[in-house]
Amino acid sequence: MSDMYGGSLAGASILVIDDEPGMRNFLTKILETRCKRVAQAASPAEATAQLDQAHFDLIILDNIMPGKTGLDWVTEQRRLGLFADTILITAYADLETAITALRAGVSDFVLKPFRANQILNAVSRTLDRKNLRRDNRLLRHELSADGTRGTLLGASPALAEVRAMLHKLAPLPTPVLFTGATGTGKEIAARTLHQLSDRAEKPFVAVNCAAIAPERIAQELFGLVEDSEQRNAGLFLLAEGGTLFLDEVAQMPEALQVALLRVLEDQRIRPVGGERDIPLNIRICFATNDDLSKAVEEGRFRADLFHRINVMNITMPLLQDRSEDIVELAAHFTTHFSQVLGMPALNLDDETLLKLRRYDWPGNVRELRNLIERSVILGEFPEEFQGSGATTGVQAIESLDLVMQRHILHVLDQCDGNRAEAARRLGVSRKTVDRKCAAWGE
Repeated sequence: MSDMYGGSLAGASILVIDDEPGMRNFLTKILETRCKRVAQAASPAEATAQLDQAHFDLIILDNIMPGKTGLDWVTEQRRLGLFADTILITAYADLETAITALRAGVSDFVLKPFRANQILNAVSRTLDRKNLRRDNRLLRHELSADGTRGTLLGASPALAEVRAMLHKLAPLPTPVLFTGATGTGKEIAARTLHQLSDRAEKPFVAVNCAAIAPERIAQELFGLVEDSEQRNAGLFLLAEGGTLFLDEVAQMPEALQVALLRVLEDQRIRPVGGERDIPLNIRICFATNDDLSKAVEEGRFRADLFHRINVMNITMPLLQDRSEDIVELAAHFTTHFSQVLGMPALNLDDETLLKLRRYDWPGNVRELRNLIERSVILGEFPEEFQGSGATTGVQAIESLDLVMQRHILHVLDQCDGNRAEAARRLGVSRKTVDRKCAAWGE
């Protein structure tokens, strides 16, 4: 439900803790039509049991309850590993209570008696601040990790197969392993899967396991609890509701592989220094350019973890195996870097496009992207890719295909129809030659 209190409420899970049934029902009634989920607890002990079963973004609790005050409970739970924001309902806002609440990480006070709009304003403010902190943290993480953004470009059969599989897997919670050479677009494919799923409105968090020091990676992923005042939510928790993408998984330390296996089995994490497992609702995707089967044989990767993450494997094709996509990719990167850098766009004439398509691109799409960025900065392509300067367009692209067809068929004639030898001379894979010949009816 959309209203004056903003969109933060719509996706929120809230736990209401109060020993008075009337207050619990009142709070539930005004929140349940606006939030994703509202649960109730009549006591601190019941609330503790609820936290063991599900993740909550926000907790609203009364301070004065039989057996234990709300502040005592929050302080205790923070030490165990509670990360949810809290709003305290109290009739007494003295200085001592305020200091204790601040130390316990309470986000807001609501004084009794209160009206519905007061609690809704407090909930909206708290969730907005929570989301802002999360977004800032994720933005800093992406900037430090040089995260890859973009979309899968190209209409080649090889890429069409990848797209079809992404659409099939999007509605499922199944882990996905993306394999393929460096620069083939594994992270972009994972982002596409996320955007196609019902998790698209939640975070996509990418982690390069090889870029984090082994002694720090556990607390970066799972979070850190030092005491009731010092807590640091890990990347797993920041990805709650969304997708966590773990790249370079073959580089994971042994201890982290064990911990990750438990996460996959139980959908729970335990922060470093914490004493409670936190339930999660996330999809985990993995990527590697290593041969994980070989890594298992060599003892570098756990066999049980490999079998757990290798349920669905999407292998990203080499750029040389989808060379027909180079025209679209080159045009996209040229326009993109021209706009971003504020520099003139390069002219993609027929001869340049032909040379780009004939090159084997050992660095795949990433190498093409870097070449065009560098060329836009310098104002020209390297000499080996420079053309005559003829303007390109649809007609030029069509003529380029004809040029390529004539060239490949000429090389095949020279090789007496030996496609493997022709592929070697052309600097492309045998699969590319077979696919081209099939398209031309040869």
